[in-house]
Amino acid sequence: MWNKDEVKGKGKQIIGTIKDKVGEVTNNPKLEAEGESENLEGKVQETLGRGRRKVGSVVAQAGKALAGK
Repeated sequence: MWNKDEVKGKGKQIIGTIKDKVGEVTNNPKLEAEGESENLEGKVQETLGRGRRKVGSVVAQAGKALAGK
């Protein structure tokens, strides 16, 4: 299950891609650059969220293993 960082990151990627493409079509380099930046920011946020989820899963498994002993 995705956490809030993964969802927000994916949303930023989508908005960034849209801005990037609109900037290309309208020949607006500022909007294009803003979109590329937002897309990259979203990728980073999603990756951090995925890492947080995986670490949480490992910690939960370790807790279950220790409780079973």
